[in-house]
Amino acid sequence: MDVIHDRVAGLDVHKETIVACVRIMAGGKATRECRTFDTTTAGLEALLSWLSESGCTQVAMEATGVYWKPVWNILSDGKFELIVANAKHIKNVPGRKTDMNDAMWFADLVSVGLIKASFVPEPEMQELRSLMRARKQLTREQTRHVQRIQKTLEEANIKLDSVITDIMGVSGRRIIQAMLNGIKNPRKLADLADRRIKASRKELYDALHGRLTDHHRFMLRLHLRQYDALVEAIAEIDKVVDAAIAKIDAQVAAGQATFRSLIALLCTIPGVSDLAATTILAEIGTDMGRFPTAGHLLSWAGMCPGQNESAGKRKSSRMRKGSPWLKTLLVQCAFAATRKKDSYYKAQFNRLRGRHGAKKAICAVAASMLTAIYHMLKSGTEHQDLGANHFDRRSIEIKAKRLAAQIAKLGYQVEIRQMTQAV
Repeated sequence: MDVIHDRVAGLDVHKETIVACVRIMAGGKATRECRTFDTTTAGLEALLSWLSESGCTQVAMEATGVYWKPVWNILSDGKFELIVANAKHIKNVPGRKTDMNDAMWFADLVSVGLIKASFVPEPEMQELRSLMRARKQLTREQTRHVQRIQKTLEEANIKLDSVITDIMGVSGRRIIQAMLNGIKNPRKLADLADRRIKASRKELYDALHGRLTDHHRFMLRLHLRQYDALVEAIAEIDKVVDAAIAKIDAQVAAGQATFRSLIALLCTIPGVSDLAATTILAEIGTDMGRFPTAGHLLSWAGMCPGQNESAGKRKSSRMRKGSPWLKTLLVQCAFAATRKKDSYYKAQFNRLRGRHGAKKAICAVAASMLTAIYHMLKSGTEHQDLGANHFDRRSIEIKAKRLAAQIAKLGYQVEIRQMTQAV
């Protein structure tokens, strides 16, 4: 292959060390020099100095957990192009794998332009992304503590979650706190429930009639303290997120859309809340110029099926992993969007569920939502729902051919003729 870049470097990043290989092309001959550096700040600064002195124009490394991030933060000050590549895209042939060989392999690939750079957001967006991911992890842990509280109540034969939807709501917390204070009479506990609860007093009495021991009270206090601590932590993250968004908006040039305006723009999509819109923007960024088309964004997010073709035959293939944080959120938003009446997403889900199943149908809805998000961020237009009758408004000829194909599958021969209209 023709060499595109004469002076390049490849980095094999580990937790404690980095193996770097500088490849220099001169006189039709390639020379390589490999060195090992520590991952401390002093070691990374020494690596930056060596790469700059060597005159490298491109430096490539693979994404290895979180170990590549401090390397990126320090080496990004250099005058060369820094590339983070997907480890699956630059995997070497097995059998001769060493750290030095990996670094030399990276350098060879980048010299001929065979390494595709991964999407790395700006530092401010990386901080916002880290905050939103931490918030989601705390929310998951919060849900686990609620489940542990439900399990403890079940052990005491108290069916509180059967009569109250949210046991951590006002009525649920009031009843649990009364239990912790020593109240055992189920009638007194039932009187603490809000009158708007659909369950009758008899149902509340039966659900609260159990045997709560001191052990159960200790476990309830333990989980409630952890739950309340998580509530405070999430509230603290929300304040830091607001400050981070304000910092991003302060750097926006005049005439450009602010981060908060983009959040409001995405909220016009059915099923997308303020929190979901903030998380989506933190994951994909606000500049859609990084993705040439909406298909590139779908591929990066792992929202499109993979390709598996051999000998002219297309085989079934699963969806790529993509971004797990973005993917799970889009599926949740898709489920919420399918509950809206007379919406395109609900019609799309019902149309695909019968043929491909609910799982593939909801992924298709999520992909449609991400496609809409791409065009909205790129053009700045609000979301326009195509309506539930969108598929009925398609070309009459296409619809007739589809119906004829369905009848042909049943074993009947169909001939399509256009009826003449009476004058």
